[in-house]
Amino acid sequence: MARIAFIGLGIMGLPMAKNLLAAGNEVIGVNRSQGAVDAFIAAGGEGTLSVAEAVSGAEVIVTMVPDSPDVEGVVSGPEGAFAHADSGALWIDFSSIRPDVSARLSADARAAGLRPLDAPVSGGEPGAIDGVLSIMVGGDAADFSAAQAVFEAVGKTIVHVGPSGAGQTVKAANQLIVAVNIQALSEAVVFLEAYGVDTDAALQVLGGGLAGSKVLDQKGQKMLDRNFDPGFRLALHNKDLGIVTSAAREAGVVVPLGSAVAQLVSALVARGDGGLDHSGLFKLTNELSGK
Repeated sequence: MARIAFIGLGIMGLPMAKNLLAAGNEVIGVNRSQGAVDAFIAAGGEGTLSVAEAVSGAEVIVTMVPDSPDVEGVVSGPEGAFAHADSGALWIDFSSIRPDVSARLSADARAAGLRPLDAPVSGGEPGAIDGVLSIMVGGDAADFSAAQAVFEAVGKTIVHVGPSGAGQTVKAANQLIVAVNIQALSEAVVFLEAYGVDTDAALQVLGGGLAGSKVLDQKGQKMLDRNFDPGFRLALHNKDLGIVTSAAREAGVVVPLGSAVAQLVSALVARGDGGLDHSGLFKLTNELSGK
């Protein structure tokens, strides 16, 4: 059992914190809004609005917040986690942020006596609830080994992919693949519906062949039902695709499909659909087809 400070009790963070609690750890949850803290307390955890209070005495500090500035905001400065954490504590950042920011903050963490791991996740809200997330981890191999119990409480596929920042690079690639797959599925469903095909039957058989994917399994029915309740919001995928396109440009790599889908996602966010699930890409594809 470890004492864990869990910062960020959102769609993903709250169920992850609950799973860490269920695994027998002492977990204190931190969030900007009292409602999320209250929900975690109701689940049996501790809660506070103070990062400094939460990290003091914690053996493991977890961050799961939306973007690079959010991570920097909770770990840096006089009230941040680095200033109040105990020397030797593990810092695990489950957030999806820019690889260069992750590498810089990891260096800051080491200077503060902490052991940093960037460990973005894939699997969405269902994976977070069921504790079966895929976790791509950057950082020192010894620190990765020390964090195994934490990772195993929230994930199923857990892989050390390299030094600090590598986890975020792999997550960017993950988000590129997912976005392009969602767009392809959106186009396929619009195509099938235009010909009056039994779409339930069509997705069933497509899922059993080479076209099958977790994206089809998890997002196909949502498109058929026009149910875009968020498991992973378009606004967050928009942020992630910005990371992809920026990092690809810096590396001199072309991502033509990724760039096109990034523009479609940005269009949805700009018109006010950022709170929808990323399967909401179907809406714009449908509309562009005059449906």
